[in-house]
Amino acid sequence: MENLATEVQIQAPFITLGQLLKEESIIATGGQAKWFLRENTVLVNEEPDDRRGRKLYPGDVIAVPSGERFVINGTGASTD
Repeated sequence: MENLATEVQIQAPFITLGQLLKEESIIATGGQAKWFLRENTVLVNEEPDDRRGRKLYPGDVIAVPSGERFVINGTGASTD
């Protein structure tokens, strides 16, 4: 069964994993990211990652324990 990913639009070159969790209402505040990532397995491009400061770039795919998936989509941000 294919689980479609929700597109997350970003204006900057990257977003952090903690910011993504907060913006997508996985957690209520940024301060909860550390605890959430300690107790839950979050996959970034199919690899477990527990760093709230992990930089996510356009094309990255994030999967959370609830089964939700997110794909980062940049809107005109240039990366040098």
